[in-house]
Amino acid sequence: MKGVIRYEADKAWNGYTLFCETFRSPSREGRLNGPIYLIDMGGQPVHQWYAETTVQSYCHLLENGNLLYPTHDRSDVDRGPFGIYELDPDSRVVWSVRCRTDHDFQVMKNGNLMIHTITENFCPRLGPELKRQPYIVEITRQKELVWEWRGEEHLDELEELLSPAGWEHVMDRAHGQFAFDWAHNNTLQIIPPNAAYEKEKAAGSRPRFKPGNIVFSYRSNDVIGVIDRETGRIVWAWGPGVLDGQHKPHLLPNGRILIFDNGTLRGFSRVIEYNPLTDRIEWEYTADPRESFHSRFISGAQRLPNGNTLICEGAKSRLFEVTPDKQIVWEFINPYQAENASHNIYRCTRYSREHVKPLLEQARGKSSV
Repeated sequence: MKGVIRYEADKAWNGYTLFCETFRSPSREGRLNGPIYLIDMGGQPVHQWYAETTVQSYCHLLENGNLLYPTHDRSDVDRGPFGIYELDPDSRVVWSVRCRTDHDFQVMKNGNLMIHTITENFCPRLGPELKRQPYIVEITRQKELVWEWRGEEHLDELEELLSPAGWEHVMDRAHGQFAFDWAHNNTLQIIPPNAAYEKEKAAGSRPRFKPGNIVFSYRSNDVIGVIDRETGRIVWAWGPGVLDGQHKPHLLPNGRILIFDNGTLRGFSRVIEYNPLTDRIEWEYTADPRESFHSRFISGAQRLPNGNTLICEGAKSRLFEVTPDKQIVWEFINPYQAENASHNIYRCTRYSREHVKPLLEQARGKSSV
């Protein structure tokens, strides 16, 4: 069965879900793009965009009804268009910026964009060969560089924050299986107001989870961490020995971190809610049997306003919503499979009816003309 195969309207958080398929490498022949879907709770598309280029990871719906998306993962200049594009509801490009977009970006309150990109250079601590390095930038809509951060400049901080065994794990990966792409950062979150920050501030300790600081996720070595926006220093890090190829860690208003823990080598996935102040996993979703829920790569989870969690099991093109007691109340398997698609979904986002209203009003207005 495909499409919506389970829906309990009285228990789900009702809204609209945005997603798109991933496509094969841009170096292959054939069509490498397809529709971007906004579906209702019944799984029916209420709007579609048609990108002229490959969607590299996920899309973001702006409040004005336009759509932002990154294209061409780790591309070189001679491989065609790459960067971030903004489409209007009619799929026309109204703004773009060229950059080596990699996985994630955030729209800031001031209208600027914070983008995770990459560089390639040498770093003696990581070995004698060229390495792919995390590189985060903030740019204005006029494409002016406001702020930048380079991951290879902060290895000392990472070593200080991790246990000796954790740092050894990082170095083993950096000199072994993941030598070139030693970090593979797949997440960028600007921390919102949260309880962990308030507790640290009340205790008089250095606030690591201050709103405006940045969460990152080094998938290659199972590390997640926090960057101090003002100093650029890594002020918190955790993960080796617990996480396994994770995606989309992000701080919740309650001060905990929601993480899709892929279990790349473990053999099953889970979604965990981790308390960084107590070093405890406060909530965990796994399937029964555990191996029936497994996405070795991509994927993510979103905490919804009613306390439910929307989960993207990306490798299976499966989206589902669970209650705090882990009951599945909405489940969707993608039936829309474009030519040359990989039949994966990198990430999905559930939007409220209010957020989607401007888009739908524009679409209805044009259809009535």
